[in-house]
Order: sequence, then structure tokens, then C-alpha cells
Amino acid sequence: MLPFTLGLLLGLCILWLLYEGKRRQIKILDQDKQLLRQEKQIVVDFMHNMVEAVAESNDRAAMFQRIVHAAILSTGAMSACIFEKRPNETLKGIAVEGLFPPQKKLPHTAASRLITRTQFLESILKSETYKMGEGLIGQVAKSRRALLITDAQSDPRVIQHEDPALQVRSIIVAPVLFQGTLIAVLAVANPSDGLAFTETDFSLVESLAEQVGLAVYNSDAMQLQIDKNKLDLDIELASNIQGLLLPKQFPPCDHIAFATHYTPAQKVGGDLYDVFALDENTIAFAIADVSGKGVSASILMAICQTHLRHFAQQHRSPSKVLSMINSAMERTMQRDMFITMVYAVIDLKTEQLTLARAGHELPLFYDQHTKGGLDVGPIQSSGMAVGMVPPSIFDQIIEDTSIHFGTNDALLLYTDGVTECTNLQGEEYGSARLSELLRAYGDKDAQCIIEHTLESVQRFSQGNEHQLDDLTLIAVKHA
Repeated sequence: MLPFTLGLLLGLCILWLLYEGKRRQIKILDQDKQLLRQEKQIVVDFMHNMVEAVAESNDRAAMFQRIVHAAILSTGAMSACIFEKRPNETLKGIAVEGLFPPQKKLPHTAASRLITRTQFLESILKSETYKMGEGLIGQVAKSRRALLITDAQSDPRVIQHEDPALQVRSIIVAPVLFQGTLIAVLAVANPSDGLAFTETDFSLVESLAEQVGLAVYNSDAMQLQIDKNKLDLDIELASNIQGLLLPKQFPPCDHIAFATHYTPAQKVGGDLYDVFALDENTIAFAIADVSGKGVSASILMAICQTHLRHFAQQHRSPSKVLSMINSAMERTMQRDMFITMVYAVIDLKTEQLTLARAGHELPLFYDQHTKGGLDVGPIQSSGMAVGMVPPSIFDQIIEDTSIHFGTNDALLLYTDGVTECTNLQGEEYGSARLSELLRAYGDKDAQCIIEHTLESVQRFSQGNEHQLDDLTLIAVKHA
């Protein structure tokens, strides 16, 4: 009986030990599951904070500030800082929360100039820059690998300070990456429970850094799309404005015919042409080339046309009109922008054409009334571009030039997009070719002159499809 009892007791002890071992395993598994759930919840909460940071902060610095705040809430750290990678391959502090210990020695006199220690540390951290491989921050950036230091006070890599509040007990530094590209470095210091960071904390910070990388990338991508949408809207608006400004029809005239062509190098160009009647016996026309391309050139073009029509009603002299435009625009134009321009008026009774030129390409005149017979050549006229020099200089140089514009005569105005058009060999079309073309087709109507000019330019530049400049033409024909 005794052996049986002893065997029974031994069996019960073994079963109890097996049960306890299993119970402990289940308890450990439950604890691990609980830790995983907690870490998962922390990551989910952190991602939620990241989404809010991206949605609410158009300012990049403000977004990073939300990120360090979320990092402290998620890890229980007393302080956190993030260092953004700059184009020059350095890292600069962009956001900090709490008394994060700087990883460079502090100046002894700077703190006295600031109101609080927090302000002092924030100014120091945001002014700190690290080269790749320099200090803890630079080492993590260079290696692209996170770093956990549990006992920072005995680690020579950690910079310690005399101020007890700035003593580093434990620190985690992690690279913020997206698809292998370094965006920033995230650092958290000193758990609030006074202990050291654990491997679990380390794994959590690595996960958070991954989420930061994704959040920053998405923010950048979203901002790029917003900027692109704004630019597309601006371009569409400017293009619509430009379409409204350029005349679709010309004033009716028995003996003078106009034809025009305009091809912008971009969606919105900087060339301008206009044709309008001043009275029943006077018709005016202009061509202009605004430096630059895109929306800014289009806006400047609209301002120029407004001034042109306004001053043309006040003065019949083209040079006076251009002088008034220069005076009005010289104060508001940027230093690197200017407008070349030709403005002309035709007196239908006297058949006199008077023009002034503000640094623009010389108009070409097809003259059938010269003493020697047909003559084709440029009309010489002095002048500097609008906005390039002050009125005191501009007004001294600009001048009116008058010619007789009679039956079968023709005038061709153009921008440098015509003469500077190049072929595959890099040769420019040039004014000489344009003069020969006008000599050949100047006896045709205005639309025919435009069509032959475009055909000639396109044939010359065949194969060279990269047009660098706007192309604008005005043909005027006395029928």
C-alpha cells in the first residue's frame, strides 16, 4: 500500500509541476500578447497622430513638432528631438519637446540671454548641425541603423552636461527612412519611470521611425500635388486671361488688312500683339515680347496692354506712348524683367505710318514706292526696352519714325522667337532669311505672308521640336 501511495503522490507532483509549467507558459504568452497589443495600440495611436499632423500642418516645421510630441506620448520618454537631413548632407534640429540633452557641449554664456532653460535648449538644438558620422546623430544617419544605449552615463559616445536635468540616463536614436532614403533622425531620451529603455522600447521606436518616414513622404507628396494643382489652376487662369486679351477680330478698314499668328513656347507665353482703332481715320497696332515665360510674363503682358490702350487714347505719338508705359511700369517691374515693343499708328487719310521701337526686333518694310523700284528692309528706330532704364534715359533715346505706307506696301513685325529659331545644326533662322521671304511674298495678302513665313520657319527648324521661345507675327498689308 505504501509504494502505491508514494507513486500516487509522485504522479500528482509531476502533474502539478507540468500544470504549473504550462500555466506559466500561458501567462508568459498572455503577457507577450498583451505587450504586442500595447505596442500595436501605441503604433496605431502614433499613426493617428501622424495623420493629424500631416492633415493640420502645411508648415513642415510644425508637422515635425507634432511628430516629436507624438513620440513622447507613445514611448513615455521625457524628451524627444528630430534632426532633418538637409540638401548639403548635414542634419539640423528642426523640432524638440522636453529638456532634450544636446549632443554637443553647451556654451556657458548663452543661457543668460534667454528667459527660460527650455527656450535656451530649443534654440541650441534647432541651431545644431551634424555632419554624416558626427556624434550619435551623425553615426545613426550614416549607418542607417537605430541605436539603443541603456546605460548612457557610462557610454563615452553620449555627451553629458553638468546640469542634472540634462543628464542622459538612456537614449534611443533611430533613422527616419523611406525606401532606403534618409529623411531625418529621431531621438528619445530618459524614460519617465526613471529606468532604462528596453529592447521592447527600442523595437517600438524603430517602428515609430518607420511610420514617421511614411508620414513625411506622404506629406511631401501631398504638398507637391497641392502645389501642382495650384500651379495648373494659375496657368489655366492666366491662359484664359491671355486668350481674352489677344484680339480675335480687327477693326474694319477698307484699305488696310491685318493678319497675326501666336504660338507660345509654354501653356502661357509672354508675347503680346494688339490692333485697335483710335478714331475713324487712325488705326494702331503693337507687338511686344515680355522677358520670361509662364504666369508672371502673362500678368506683365496684361498690365502692359492695359497701359498701351490707356495712353494711346491720350497721345498720337508712338514714342510718347512708349515713354508713358515705361514711366508707369518701371517702378513696379522686377529688375530681371523687361519688355521689348514696337507700337505704330497709321493715318488712313495721309497714308503715313509712324512707329516707335523699345528695344524690339526691327520691323521689315516691303516698299513698292521707292525710286529704285521694290525695296525690302528694316525700319531703323532707336529705343531701349521698357523697364530696363529709368525715364530720364529712356525718353532721351526713344524716337518716332515715319514712312509713307501706300498701295501694295507691306509691313512685317515679329518677335525673336522667329529669327532665333534654330535647326538641328544650331543655326538661327535670322532676319536675312525673313527679309528674303518678305521680298518673295510681300505682294500677297497679309494672311498669305503669315502662312508662308510659318511654313518657311517650320521647314528650316524641321526635326528640332524643342521650341525655346514664343513665336509671334503681325503682317500689315495696304490693299
